[in-house]
Amino acid sequence: MKKYIDTGKKDTRSGFGEGLAIAGRQDERVLALTADLKGSLKMGAFAKEFPERFIQCGIAEANMVGVAAGLAITGKVPFIGSFAEFVTGRVYDQLRQEVAYGHTNVKIASSHAGITLGEDGATHQTMEDIALMRALPGMTVIVPCDYNQTKNATIAAAQFDGPVYLRFGRPSVPNFTGADEPFEIGKIYNLNEGSDVTFITCGHLVWEALTAAEALEAEGISAEVLNVATIKPLDAKTILASVAKTGCAVVAEEHNMAGGLGEAVAGVLAAEAPAPLVFVNGEDKFGQSGTPAELMKAYGLDAAHLVEAAKKAIAKKK
Repeated sequence: MKKYIDTGKKDTRSGFGEGLAIAGRQDERVLALTADLKGSLKMGAFAKEFPERFIQCGIAEANMVGVAAGLAITGKVPFIGSFAEFVTGRVYDQLRQEVAYGHTNVKIASSHAGITLGEDGATHQTMEDIALMRALPGMTVIVPCDYNQTKNATIAAAQFDGPVYLRFGRPSVPNFTGADEPFEIGKIYNLNEGSDVTFITCGHLVWEALTAAEALEAEGISAEVLNVATIKPLDAKTILASVAKTGCAVVAEEHNMAGGLGEAVAGVLAAEAPAPLVFVNGEDKFGQSGTPAELMKAYGLDAAHLVEAAKKAIAKKK
C-alpha cells in the first residue's frame, strides 16, 4: 500500500486563502467578494495585496451574488465567499437565476461546510449543499481533500471558464497531497491501488479512507482509494474501471444521503455496471453541536466505520 505522510494539519479554508492570493497575482481579472466574513474565509492576504479588487458586501449575500454576476458579465473573475449554509441555501434563487442560468463565470467559495463546522450547531452546518449545487445545470462542483489540494483547486477554478462551487472546511485536517500538484477539474485521483473493495470519497473523508485502507491491509484486505475531488462533472470512467476490478464499493462523504456523491456514484453504476454498494454519510439528519472529531465519530464518518462498511460491501459480493 502506498503510504501518505501528514505534513502537518491545516484547515482547508486557509488553502483557499493562499490559492486566492496566487490566482490574484496570476490574473488581474480575479476579484474577491465576501459577506462580512473576510477573516473566516481567509481572504485577508488577497484584500491586503489587492485592495482595489476586494469588495466587502456586508451581510447581504443575495446582493453579493448579483454584484458578482454583473462583474463576471464584464469579463471579471469574481470569487464570492461565505459559510456554506449562507452561500447556498440563503441565496439559491440568485445562484440559479443569475449564475447558473446565465452561465456566468462566478466562483462560489463555500467555507465551514458539513458537520465539521463544529460547535456552531445545526443552523450553521450544511449537509445539503452538494445536492443543491449538483442540481444546477452547468455548475461544476469541487470538494478537495486537504490544504494543498484546496489551494491548487482554487487556482484551477480561477482559470476555468464557467460557474464553480468550491467546498472546504473549518477544522485543521491532515495535509498529504503534493504542494505543487496541478489540480485537474473533472479528474478522480486514485490514491491507492486495491483489489477487494473500492473507497469512493471526497473532502475530509479521503484521509479517513486511507487510514481505513491501512487497517484493512493488516487484515489481508486490499482497498482501492479514489479521491473524487470533482463531484460534477463526475469521472465515471475511473469509477467503473475501479469497481470492475474490486467488485464492490463504499461511498463516503460528509454530506446527507440525498443528492450527494453517493447518489451520483449509484447512478453511474446502475446505468452501466451494477455492483454492491455501501453508503457512509450523514443519512437524513441535521447536524448538532460538538467538536468536529466528536461529530464525525457520532455520525459514523471515521476510519473505524469505513472499515466495517468495507467488510459489509465485500460480504455482499458473496
